[in-house]
Amino acid sequence: MSAIITDINDLDPNGTYTYADYLLWQFEERLELIKGKIFKMSPAPNTRHQLISTNLQGNLFIYLMDHPCKLFSAPFDVRLFDSKRSAIANRDIYTVVQPDLCVICDRNKLDEKGCLGAPDLVIEILSPGNSQKEMYNKFLLYQECGVREYWLVDSDRDAVFPYVLNDTGKYVGLQPAVKTLQSNIFPELTIHLEKVFT
Repeated sequence: MSAIITDINDLDPNGTYTYADYLLWQFEERLELIKGKIFKMSPAPNTRHQLISTNLQGNLFIYLMDHPCKLFSAPFDVRLFDSKRSAIANRDIYTVVQPDLCVICDRNKLDEKGCLGAPDLVIEILSPGNSQKEMYNKFLLYQECGVREYWLVDSDRDAVFPYVLNDTGKYVGLQPAVKTLQSNIFPELTIHLEKVFT
């Protein structure tokens, strides 16, 4: 059995870890695991990032108030695995991420530790320190794991880039949203972005 780790420097940056290892980490720094590899999360998000997140969260909260789907915000562990297989145990899970916001419709995916399986909607807000991870690694990860809709929020350009999973399991990029954002999987959800990017 692995030992509890209280110092992030005791981790091998080139090592491969599982969710079982992740559960033994007891230090302040926040990490994500993507296919077993450690990714340090950016320091506390800046004020604008937080305002955008809060504004999106408010819109989604109102829309989902009487809806069976549930909204969660970071820090909230989402344990992912290839959508073609099912995870058996913590040692079989090599990916744990904390999206800025996510919506989960299948209550069976929720447990006391977070979400096990792909959320229906994931929203990531780009920050200077995390843009490459969000734009490349997480795009491929969310596509592979079956996240039905993915919004990439660019706070520098006041735009949202929505992606929807097609029938072949590949993301299709929709028209970038700069004024109004319409959800594909929640057709009645419309967000006026001038009230988000304030």
